[in-house]
Amino acid sequence: MIASVSGLVTAIAPDAAVVEVGGVGVLVHCTPGTLGLLRVGENGRLSTSLVVREESLTLYGFASDDERVVFEMLQTASGIGPRLALAMLAVHSPNALRVAVASGDLKALTMVPGIGQKGAQRLVLELKGKLGTPEEVVNAAINGPAREAVWREQVHSGLVGLGYSARDADDALAVVTPDAEAELAAGRQPQIAPLLKAALRALSVR
Repeated sequence: MIASVSGLVTAIAPDAAVVEVGGVGVLVHCTPGTLGLLRVGENGRLSTSLVVREESLTLYGFASDDERVVFEMLQTASGIGPRLALAMLAVHSPNALRVAVASGDLKALTMVPGIGQKGAQRLVLELKGKLGTPEEVVNAAINGPAREAVWREQVHSGLVGLGYSARDADDALAVVTPDAEAELAAGRQPQIAPLLKAALRALSVR
């Protein structure tokens, strides 16, 4: 198993980064939040999980070992593959997922694209007690005004990580803010990947 990669970041895309390891460019799929921590031309380290399929080898990268552990544990639940597990970590932090599962918060779990009510119920049933003890302090991170700060920070970091200036990132945030606020008003967590893509479209037509 490849537990981590460390080296020069040579490219960043909306859903992956290329890290040069021993002269070889390794493609690592990551959440927007993790990608936002990387910078092209600088060294980076990612905790990784290798998913082996008959037709492919796919490497997933994370900002911390805890994210990797939760990513792998999520896949022990029925119907959860690596892409859906990554989507869960794109929407919620590891501790937010622990809180949602431990408390049976189906609303929080169904914020993840691809997870419906029945899927959320199955997750709670199969993963309760397996993700570790949640920290009570994260309740504030999944409820109330803090949710707005989370999407803003992740989209902004993602744009800067792709090489845009902080000012450009601020301008793009202004364009996608109405969509994000509409999601919050409806009681849903704004999805980072669609917001990041919309922000990139806005910057491309300037």
